[in-house]
Amino acid sequence: MRVVVTGAAGFIGSHLCDALLRRGDEVVGIDCFTEHYGRDEKEANLRSARTRASFRLVELDLRSGDLLPVFDGADVVVHEAAAPGLGGWDRFDTFESGNVVTAAKVADAVLRAGVGHLVHASTSSVYGIEATGAEEADLAPVSPYGVTKLAAEQVLRARGSTDGLPFTILRYYSVYGPRQRPDMAYRIIIDRLLAGRPVTIYGDGRQSRSNTYVDDVVDATLRAVDAPPSGSTYNVGGGRELELLTAVELIAGLLGVEPVIESRPARGGDQRRTVAVTERIAEALGWQATVVPEVGLLRQVEWARGPRGLRPGRSG
Repeated sequence: MRVVVTGAAGFIGSHLCDALLRRGDEVVGIDCFTEHYGRDEKEANLRSARTRASFRLVELDLRSGDLLPVFDGADVVVHEAAAPGLGGWDRFDTFESGNVVTAAKVADAVLRAGVGHLVHASTSSVYGIEATGAEEADLAPVSPYGVTKLAAEQVLRARGSTDGLPFTILRYYSVYGPRQRPDMAYRIIIDRLLAGRPVTIYGDGRQSRSNTYVDDVVDATLRAVDAPPSGSTYNVGGGRELELLTAVELIAGLLGVEPVIESRPARGGDQRRTVAVTERIAEALGWQATVVPEVGLLRQVEWARGPRGLRPGRSG
């Protein structure tokens, strides 16, 4: 199978590329190495994939590049690229171009190239402050990221109903694990504790997440890749809810340190509670999360403490 993965150098995209290559697929990765975080770290994410003859990286901006030659001959396109982050209403145009415009261009190229299936990575942020229901729950995003990711979903549904776009939507819940982006909560907590610095908690620390280990997310995505496109939307989330303060204590215990907490006011656009309801994907694709936080966080901590050269940007 020939699979095109957008955002191939990112956290989830690079893990997905590795998994596809291991099982024998041909993979074309697309990335434009935005400045959201350092290129050296993204290049390191691709270190394993680049050793494979069946992998090719195309450096291209989805917003302006010609996707048709890249998509030509592909069986499936997995759209992982996005403009992530909290807040930033003053940067709404960045979220709009990185999430809505890219989804529209990817969908159009899929149709023009005759690709059989578009698997689109969405987010629990489309639900809003609380993401605790099934896929039919009310959608009321409160951040520019959530608003534009919901708009991207709507683009696909519109092209599906008017032009027959073959797609599947996966709503990921708080993904963590090795290669996590530097701006994500667990990565920040681990890095601060390793450096002996205080951990900043916004709000009361009781906000909770149905965190999903990256290998589980990849497994769900592979199952969607292998299934026929049905226009379905699936929640992809871990099986256990974890409060932020509990996660800090767990990570500190794994590192063998005593955490120092600095409290700050709650941030606008931050979700209060997420609990993934995953019966639909379990029934349709046979998927369920298997990695518990104690195991997944240990793996992320081990990666963070790994030898220099395996973890770019770290010293000591």
